[in-house]
Amino acid sequence: MADKRAARIADFIAPLRVAPGSTVDLARDFDPRYKAHLDRAQGEDLLRRGVEMLAEYQPRLAAQDTYGVLVCLQALDAGGKDGTIRHVMSGMNPQGVRVSSFKVPSAEELDHDFLWRYARRLPARGDIAVFNRSHYEEVLVVRVHQEVLDRQRLPPPALRPGIWKRRYREINDWERHLTDNGFQVVKIFLNLSREEQRQRFLSRIDLPEKNWKFSAADVRERRYWDDYQRAFSEMLSATSTRWAPWYVVPADRKWFARICAAAVLVHTLTEIDPRYPTVSAEARGQLQSARRELEREAPGADPKAKDATHTKGTRSAKAANTGKAGKAGKATKAVKTAKESKKSKAAGKTPGKDSPAARNAKTARNTTAASRKGPR
Repeated sequence: MADKRAARIADFIAPLRVAPGSTVDLARDFDPRYKAHLDRAQGEDLLRRGVEMLAEYQPRLAAQDTYGVLVCLQALDAGGKDGTIRHVMSGMNPQGVRVSSFKVPSAEELDHDFLWRYARRLPARGDIAVFNRSHYEEVLVVRVHQEVLDRQRLPPPALRPGIWKRRYREINDWERHLTDNGFQVVKIFLNLSREEQRQRFLSRIDLPEKNWKFSAADVRERRYWDDYQRAFSEMLSATSTRWAPWYVVPADRKWFARICAAAVLVHTLTEIDPRYPTVSAEARGQLQSARRELEREAPGADPKAKDATHTKGTRSAKAANTGKAGKAGKATKAVKTAKESKKSKAAGKTPGKDSPAARNAKTARNTTAASRKGPR
């Protein structure tokens, strides 16, 4: 069953995957309104099943404590990152999931290399970390607004021509380092159309409960729409690798975007296939001992009562030891009697028929004969 589910999920997300080495043009290659012939009711059912599978795999990932998962979510403003995180991660244990949102870098962060602040928020083994915006901001926002690059106080050689290609290479190398060490990198770009973004901004203005989400700066950023599309297209082309591919998720329909994001994450976990650890025979014995002790503490049980299996085994051992000791004692006595009889003959004494020596000699002869014949 698990293999069939995994195969269906892999087929479902295949059209979203950016083939490593391919050249991407977002407007040409990916439709923000694509929905794979599903309707919303079907989508809600698929999302529910995806969340259930994530809830099934997460404790196995934590128990195995070998792999970690990093989820990178990128999108333009109003792309649906927060809603995707809220719905897709709803069935997971919060203790094993950490979400990090990266805003304008602090003075401390600017005093380090551009990957430093992201490396500090990587997951531990057994955990899932979600980056709400990620290290890819360094080749998106920083590229569109190069005044941000000036604030990073880079030395002149670092600013020579080709800086973006170098950053692509450095990001690829960093992600390869992570995957080589057991940390899977899941990269999802929520692909929103310009018109859908406009409608969502209007909704934030018109609905009082959404006013807090609105920022005039977001509207001003729409002036750079074409620049962002070029930056995204080049980023996807240069950094979708075999070990950390990009998935371009159609985001105009929120319900479909959430299904796709869940499917990509489930696919990653099924590829890892985490297992609960097995215990040794010695550990299983300790578990049974603990069980017996807990059972003796049950209401109404005699806390002083010994374990029946243990008592039975002890009695059997004692009986066996007693039997062995008795046989050994008889054999020793017979040998001793035979030696005494031999000494008497050597001294020229013939013991009487009813004398103790004669009786002992007779017993020794009978014992020896019985032992030669063996049991009947």
